[in-house]
Amino acid sequence: MIYVKSILVEEETGPMTAFEGKYCKEFIAGWGTMDFNSHMANTAYLNLAADVRMAFFADHGFPPGEFRRLAIGPVIRKDELEYFHEVGLHETVIVTYAALAMSADGSRFIVENEIWRASGERAATVRSTGGWLDLRARKLIPPPPALFAAFNQVPRHPEFAELPSSTPKG
Repeated sequence: MIYVKSILVEEETGPMTAFEGKYCKEFIAGWGTMDFNSHMANTAYLNLAADVRMAFFADHGFPPGEFRRLAIGPVIRKDELEYFHEVGLHETVIVTYAALAMSADGSRFIVENEIWRASGERAATVRSTGGWLDLRARKLIPPPPALFAAFNQVPRHPEFAELPSSTPKG
């Protein structure tokens, strides 16, 4: 796993590392991520979350070219975005990645990305519900073995739960 500098946050139970057991990447909020109100745009949060998820797979043996070769891709059916603190131009942000839920066959999932300011304040949380799309058949499928192996390495959220499979057993 890749970890960047630790940010200590205060929780009700005392100080803890915000990235404890989570995969994370560091970014700079650039000009193209700003909105009319001079803070990071809502679409920028979603893009950072997607970038970190794809970086995870590349770092764990399943690069973007492999998705293209197999004609498979993640499909997100729902994103929930909750804001806590603004992010301004050229601020450093750290984006974490963890699995909240997954079906036993890996075909369905709920993942969470948290966006943290370098000051230690959580800026936002993105929760995404999705699955794996066969780009030729245009239907949800269980991931192939190599992708499933990489996906199983996504750090589990403490409240991780198993989802029902989307594919019939038989």
